[in-house]
Amino acid sequence: MAGHGVQLGAVQETLLIPLYGRAVENRKAEPALRDPRAEEIVSAIDYDFDRFAELPSLLGTVLRTSLFDRWARDFLTAHPDGTVVEIGTGLNTRYERVDNGRAHWFELDLPDVIALRRRFFTDTPRRRMIAASVTDGGWADVVRERAAGPYLFSAEAVLPFLGEPEVRAVVDLIADRFPGSLLALDTAGPGIITTQDRHDALSKVEARMCWSCADPAGLARWRPGAQLRATHTLTSLPQEMYEALPAAYREMLTGLAAQRLAQVEEYRLNLLRLP
Repeated sequence: MAGHGVQLGAVQETLLIPLYGRAVENRKAEPALRDPRAEEIVSAIDYDFDRFAELPSLLGTVLRTSLFDRWARDFLTAHPDGTVVEIGTGLNTRYERVDNGRAHWFELDLPDVIALRRRFFTDTPRRRMIAASVTDGGWADVVRERAAGPYLFSAEAVLPFLGEPEVRAVVDLIADRFPGSLLALDTAGPGIITTQDRHDALSKVEARMCWSCADPAGLARWRPGAQLRATHTLTSLPQEMYEALPAAYREMLTGLAAQRLAQVEEYRLNLLRLP
């Protein structure tokens, strides 16, 4: 990525796709979400964002973020003094959209991402960035030492880029160190994994997803007592969220649902309760 103003690894570069999606969405008269900070950051980064212009999947990244926002709001409504841990935080701005003024937030990502993130964000007594791999259990010590539960872990667009053994290790780590916590994560089915070279956005970057999850219900069987609290495709969003979308988006999603496109059906957004 030399010459683009940022130096990121291949997988880390993918964080720029949802960032750009939120920035584009913020410019619309009727957006699915507002994120003026994303637009500011895109303007400040010297990167060829035009490669992602007009891609249909940008809306998918926005809808995914909107659902994860909703889960975070629901969690903080139930637990106003709880702790949110953003796994693979990238340049996400969920704190700006969702924070209630009381919760603790941890934003975890690899060192090169956190170095970029520190250009735009700073730590506060309630908000702290952690430069580490999610597969390195040391970050869990930092969270446990600095904030009490309950805990919500948000892993948006990160775990599919790991191998299944690594994903299982992450789930085990969270379950062992933070029992009773919630984990929000997205999963990609085998059809998506095998066709990602033709994906409108991923085909423009080097990174590729590795972990194939055909049935998110199987996640609950990884740990005895775990429960899959929710699972959605982009065309089967929670009813309240769907009804709050702009009319044009509702019409488009209804049309996609009627077509039952395999790629749409195989990509799922999940909320898991760990024992």
